This record gives sequence, C-alpha cells and structure tokens, in this order.
Amino acid sequence: MAAKERIGKAGEAVLGNEYLKRLIEDEELRANLLAAYGAARGAYGRAFNGKPATKAIMEDRKLQRELRDAARALRDASTALREPSRKARRKGGLGRALLLMIVGGALALALSESLRSKVLDLLFGAEEEFDYSSTTMPAQDVPVTADASA
Repeated sequence: MAAKERIGKAGEAVLGNEYLKRLIEDEELRANLLAAYGAARGAYGRAFNGKPATKAIMEDRKLQRELRDAARALRDASTALREPSRKARRKGGLGRALLLMIVGGALALALSESLRSKVLDLLFGAEEEFDYSSTTMPAQDVPVTADASA
C-alpha cells in the first residue's frame, strides 16, 4: 500500500508541475528539446574525438554549426516555455472573430456593386442625376477653297 500511495503522490506532483504539463501537452516544445539534445550530442562527439577541445571549437565548422543549432533549439524551447500554451492563446477568440467580420465585410463591399452603392449612399447621401448640356455652339466646318490648297 505504501508504494501505491507514493506513486499516487508522485503523479499528483507531476500533474501539479506546470512545466511538466507543458512538456507533455506541447508537441513543438518536445520537438525543440529533442533537436537541442541531438545537436548537443553530435557536438559533444565532434568536440572530444581526440583533438584538443579548444582547437576543435575554433577550427571545426560542423562542430560550430551543431553548437549553433543546439543553442537555437534551446532558445526556441525556452521561449515556448515562457509563452502561454496554445490552448490559453486560443481563448481570446473575440479578436479573431472581429478580424473575420472586418475581412468579410470588406470582401462583400468589394464584390457586390449594389451593396457598395447602398453604403456610399448612406455615407455621402444619394447621388444626384446630372445631365450635362453645353451652352456653346458646335464648331462650324470651314470650307476649303482651291486657292488655299495651292
């Protein structure tokens, strides 16, 4: 019975730890940690392959790349741990709904000429019909004489 109680308490402690919950639930975090582990393991193998470690770090380009990859993956994992989980970020759906409504309204205005004219009428008033009539006389054709062409 004592072992079962200890296992139960350990399970409760694991479920109570926010970092372990995130590690269990967040696939991207696990991928970042695995990438960091793989790159660090490869770098360790290259650094201690018989050469002095300082020489290997300064001259081995592959080792430098693996160290850089490990650092990048650890930074990404650290950022993922500090940010709220994806589930917590999804709770703010009001902003997404508002953005969707704005985009939908803009598309409706762009695609529907009748809706666009109604909105413009509401904003600026109804269009007035305007017929243009010229008050000037049209130009008269001047006859060309034979003297002018010669």
